[in-house]
Amino acid sequence: MRNSDLAGRPSGGFSRPALMFCALAAVALAGCGGQREERAGFRTGKIDRGAVQVSISATGTLRALSTVDVGTQVSGQVDSVEVDFNDRVSKGQVIARIDPANFQTRLTQTEADLVSARASLVEAQAALKLAEADLKRKRDVAARKLISASELDIAIAARDQAAARVGSAQAAVKQRAAGVADAQLDVEYALIRSPVDGVILLRSVEPGQTVAASFQTPVLFRIAEDLTRMQIDLSIDESDVGQIREGLPVNFTVDAYPDRQFRGEVHQVRLSATNIANVVTYPVVVEVSNPDLALLPGMTANAEIEIARRADVLRVPNAALRFKPEGMEAPSAGMGGGSMDELGRIAAGLSLRPEQQAALDQVLGAMRERMAARRSASGGGSGTGGGAPGAGGPPSGGPTPEMRERWQRMFRESLSPFRDTLDDTQKQQWDQALEQLGKARRVNVWVLRDGKPTAVPLRAGVSDGTHTEIVGGDIQADTEVLVGMSRS
Repeated sequence: MRNSDLAGRPSGGFSRPALMFCALAAVALAGCGGQREERAGFRTGKIDRGAVQVSISATGTLRALSTVDVGTQVSGQVDSVEVDFNDRVSKGQVIARIDPANFQTRLTQTEADLVSARASLVEAQAALKLAEADLKRKRDVAARKLISASELDIAIAARDQAAARVGSAQAAVKQRAAGVADAQLDVEYALIRSPVDGVILLRSVEPGQTVAASFQTPVLFRIAEDLTRMQIDLSIDESDVGQIREGLPVNFTVDAYPDRQFRGEVHQVRLSATNIANVVTYPVVVEVSNPDLALLPGMTANAEIEIARRADVLRVPNAALRFKPEGMEAPSAGMGGGSMDELGRIAAGLSLRPEQQAALDQVLGAMRERMAARRSASGGGSGTGGGAPGAGGPPSGGPTPEMRERWQRMFRESLSPFRDTLDDTQKQQWDQALEQLGKARRVNVWVLRDGKPTAVPLRAGVSDGTHTEIVGGDIQADTEVLVGMSRS
């Protein structure tokens, strides 16, 4: 290679134009990187409509609603067992037999004792009759002064002794009769019978086995009375038990049918707390219908207790409630006059008659006038403080529980003229909706308006961990809300 060829090239083997191109490209990339840094943007999510469900998860064991343990009331050797696992039995059916020889022998003996006692009673009764007849004769003779008084006394004593022997013989007869009845019961108890209609879940006895009746009688059979109705015993943490009440729906699955959903209902929240390693739980009983007998006793149920469920409601991603743009201050989250619109939305679902709608319009108009007067008195504030609808705004530190309760009471009193026009069904729906509105949290979400983040106050209802229900506020479905920062 000629030296002239190498003269225009740097030692790395690249030409000067190539190096200049690389330098320009590096500057361009650096410029692009700076521009990307300056175009700070936001990640957004959408307000949509859907279901919000709040549930508590727990694991429990299925068992029959009523289970009876069958033991033995007498001791002896088992002669035969008449049933096996899963057999259906009826009340009074013989399910096992104990050798009755000893009991039959004792019955024969007690029956013989009873016969002897009855014979003694007859003998005592005959002696009493004789003593009474002798006493009668001696009284007649004594009346004629033909015998001494001592002989009459002897006759009276003999009569009393005979009467006492009759009483003793009668008591002996009752005693022997009781012995016979007891022996007969032992003979009957040698036949172990089912106390209920049901299915044999457990059989722990075999022919030839000796069983002993004691204070802790062994369980020979376990009978489930009705497997078409079962229950789940759940253990619920003390932090969650306050939300559970009778009648709440329960969805659960079992490992035997992983693709099948079963339903039940909370039947009872028991007060017997259990403390294990400083963790306090309460038993909750869930009743389950099992018409096809697919569920079996002892299965593990993975249950979800449905605390609240809202179908087809406006909902916001939870990330939007946690996000606040840096350097921005949100106003005090409240609803102000927006609650009037929310009350109108609630009333729209009640199918109001014209006179009821007129009463509602009159009440809402009066409430708006009071709110406007309060805003004027406070210097023309926006009325979007954290106070309850129809009440003045709270102090800067936020409303206290006492203030909130007072506002809620005033709020309900303001609406009472309209409520009085509703029928019972409408009143129930109205009260439930107001209770839900009163429990709603005041929150803010951020939207972009003219390219700038703007806070929108809302009322938030229940949350399922991903979405939160919107129960009030000026926002529509498909609205883009800010959920975080992004780099474009």
